[in-house]
Amino acid sequence: MTEIIQKDGTWSFDGDVIRIVPGGDKSVGLLRRTLGEVSVPLRAVAGISFEAGKKAGRLRLRLRDGACPLLQITGGGLADGSDPYRLAVANDRGGVAEYFVDEVRRALLLEQVETGPVDAYLLPGPSLPITVGAGDATVTFDGERIRLEWNWKTEESKASGSDRTLAVADVRAVEWLPAAGLENGYLRFRTDGTAAAPPAPKYDPHAVELWGFRKDPLMALVGAAVVARLPHPNAPVAALPAADAPHTPEPAPAADHDVLLRRLRELGELHRTGILTDDEFATAKQAVLKQL
Repeated sequence: MTEIIQKDGTWSFDGDVIRIVPGGDKSVGLLRRTLGEVSVPLRAVAGISFEAGKKAGRLRLRLRDGACPLLQITGGGLADGSDPYRLAVANDRGGVAEYFVDEVRRALLLEQVETGPVDAYLLPGPSLPITVGAGDATVTFDGERIRLEWNWKTEESKASGSDRTLAVADVRAVEWLPAAGLENGYLRFRTDGTAAAPPAPKYDPHAVELWGFRKDPLMALVGAAVVARLPHPNAPVAALPAADAPHTPEPAPAADHDVLLRRLRELGELHRTGILTDDEFATAKQAVLKQL
């Protein structure tokens, strides 16, 4: 087994799994300490590198796109202290870090691990149940339901609607954005009823407004736990039964011009979301254009 131990944390590799344990140094963020140990299967790894620095180096693990629900929701927006896939390495341990990198790279080569996107999560996400209080709410998720409980800092019109409970089956997407500068962040749960341009998080009953305080990053863990139980964004779209297949417009010489334009927009949206294949979209579009 290959191992590197630092104040920032401990990484070990047994040939199949990279185990990442957060350290007790003050530079280790609350998110990493709360998340705890992370086990990364080799097949989830896209690459690994060591970057030397003047005061300290950095060991960085790069995962395949779509492998980790935490990375899926944060999109690279985690600070170094919160990112479990970065390890600060003292200069006198640079040789150990480079050896660790070589061992992982050798295993990736021997096992012929692909580095491209995956269509299913290879890491399970944060353990459940999970409860986090930050910003203007406390959010609890048990695997089936998400409960948002407002606090005294919640805007009055938002709090007047009482606490909210959402079934995970009704959630279509989760959005997380950290506070930056004068801009507040948020955690938002989108459902079928969510408007294309929802209200600001301050007023949105399906969102938590974040102001950049110490516990704010923990909301990313809640979001990741929910995302891990939603359909994977890279998953192939299942073929629809014939009765449910998108309808291809039939010729209608007298069709209203505005109706046809609206139908074109609808077909474009079905194609963009993956419900219509390229061929299906081209056929349906041509049929509508013949009526214009």
